[in-house]
Amino acid sequence: MKKIITFGEILLRLSTTVGERLLQANQLNMNYGGAEANVAISLANFGYDVNMVSKVPDNSLGLAVEKHLKANGVKTDYLLKGGERLGTYYLETGIGERSAQVVYDRKYSSISMLVEDEIDFEEVFRDATLFHVTGITPALSPALSEITLLALKKAKELGVTTSFDFNYRSKLWSKDEAAVVFKQLLPYVDICSCGDKDAIHFLGIEEAAETLEASEKLSYYYAEIQEKYPNITYLSSTFREVLSASENDLQGNFYVDGILYQSKVHHINPIVDRVGGGDAFASGILHGILEGMSPEEVISFATAASALKHTVHGDCNVFSATDLQWFTANGSGKIIR
Repeated sequence: MKKIITFGEILLRLSTTVGERLLQANQLNMNYGGAEANVAISLANFGYDVNMVSKVPDNSLGLAVEKHLKANGVKTDYLLKGGERLGTYYLETGIGERSAQVVYDRKYSSISMLVEDEIDFEEVFRDATLFHVTGITPALSPALSEITLLALKKAKELGVTTSFDFNYRSKLWSKDEAAVVFKQLLPYVDICSCGDKDAIHFLGIEEAAETLEASEKLSYYYAEIQEKYPNITYLSSTFREVLSASENDLQGNFYVDGILYQSKVHHINPIVDRVGGGDAFASGILHGILEGMSPEEVISFATAASALKHTVHGDCNVFSATDLQWFTANGSGKIIR
């Protein structure tokens, strides 16, 4: 069984019910999530030996996080205890023409206070196949920016395949701050999830001609990224058309060996919960690569994973590889008897 490591913050999510704004709410729904945790849970559901590196407070919320990860098949051998608070975010659920809104309350969270000597990455990466991290983790503190770079360097030194999702969050840092860090991290990345705007804003790539189709523009940006960072073997992203907060069209993109592969367009209506859709897509890409699927199979599987994530509450995907294989083969709406 392949060993996978993810590194990042797991958060308490407090969300409104549909049709209610935060300023109206008298009660909120609790879930636990976070980009790297969501990917970890998806990959555990796909049958991998997944460990998450993180830090949570030594209190009932930290214990709840540990139980959440274990209940979803993720090992907590490298889940540190300490600090005073668990990062939290409030989600005002969108519907129709009203977009969802996020309010963060994660300053001074346990993981943001992490220091380098608390983690022995030599031990963490022992016998590991894959390491996954996102741009959210280095955004949490200058120390975590350095630790993320150290982790990627150590993973490469030990022969571990590395995966990085840009996952830029404007409420955590500026584009200029992110650009400096991303450029430091990318030389140590094998699998990269980013879109056309990421190429422009963070990597300084000149905008593609307006006359090009969306797929042609993306192929151009990905070719330019690989020119700058030839170590990156795979690139991926999604095209999303937001018809409303409750109805989206989703198409996946996967770039390998100079060719862009695209999934069919999934029409998702109604959306139960969009949060974690990108993480489900990322985990599907990683699964496809790890299992040696053809590029067409990789992007079909990954986009199906994201589409199905939109149909369940909470941050994490709860579907197995078998569920997704059945869905890609048979389509939606059928009764399974």
